[in-house]
Amino acid sequence: MPATPPTSLSAYTSAERALDRRVHAWLDRAPRTGWVSWLVELLAFTAKQAWACVFGAAMLAVIFAARLWWPDGAPLARNDALTLAAVAIQFAMVAFRLESLRELRVIVLFHVVGTGMELFKTAVGSWAYEDAGVLRLGHVPLFSGFMYAAVGSYMVRVYRLFDLRFDRYPRRWVTALVAVAIYVNFFSHHYIADLRWLITAAVVAVFVRCVMHFRVFRRRLRMPLLAAFGLVAVFIWLAENIATWSRAWSYPNQAGAWELVSPSKLGSWFLLMIISVVLVAWVYPPRPRDGEPTPQPTGERLARTAR
Repeated sequence: MPATPPTSLSAYTSAERALDRRVHAWLDRAPRTGWVSWLVELLAFTAKQAWACVFGAAMLAVIFAARLWWPDGAPLARNDALTLAAVAIQFAMVAFRLESLRELRVIVLFHVVGTGMELFKTAVGSWAYEDAGVLRLGHVPLFSGFMYAAVGSYMVRVYRLFDLRFDRYPRRWVTALVAVAIYVNFFSHHYIADLRWLITAAVVAVFVRCVMHFRVFRRRLRMPLLAAFGLVAVFIWLAENIATWSRAWSYPNQAGAWELVSPSKLGSWFLLMIISVVLVAWVYPPRPRDGEPTPQPTGERLARTAR
């Protein structure tokens, strides 16, 4: 993980601070101008993203390995093995101080939100898992919740690793209402009209003015927040293709033989980003460039004071 200025080190875990000091000793010698400095920034960006993805990458590696090497007739069902591996990964993330207990709260919340959706979506046939194994709720193997937790882990880690700041971040109560509408529509569109395009338009209206500022190594760059949502959605969709090829789950069109996950799922993952951001904002309130938390409406401030 590349080094960052000391002002942001307080956001790191103790393991990350130790690693940061070691990397500083090497990167501080890099030129501050010219193409080499930009190459260093690119390498730092790539390394930080990889570090933020460590939970998700470990989960995907286990799923991929199980497809290649786990025997079909093994006494321990593959889904149960994936669940035990996911628990081990989560335990290691906390034990080796790659995640803080504070971050674990929001990751557990991702578990709950994701598992609730899994129970419903499998019941209505949106996708399916193999029935083998005992570590499951209904037709949902317990490792599925860890896939949502991997998204949560990435979100909280990228927030602090890149020292994210925001211009014109919407009021959090507004983003919470949009997130609730998205989550409800994931269920309700099976029974009433699908409002995802209307909700997507609302997302654009709410976030279109918001700009995300992030520090790589020496430089602080910026990007429209909607563009960041879209890019993350693309990478989740790519990971989903690897997972479905590995038979972690399958969509109806993949029942006979694997085929590419429909690009229409990009819209679903884009909307999931809004839910993810709202959950992460519970742990890390969005900060403007001056470093103070984004001001909240008077009612929310009073409620927080009362607590």
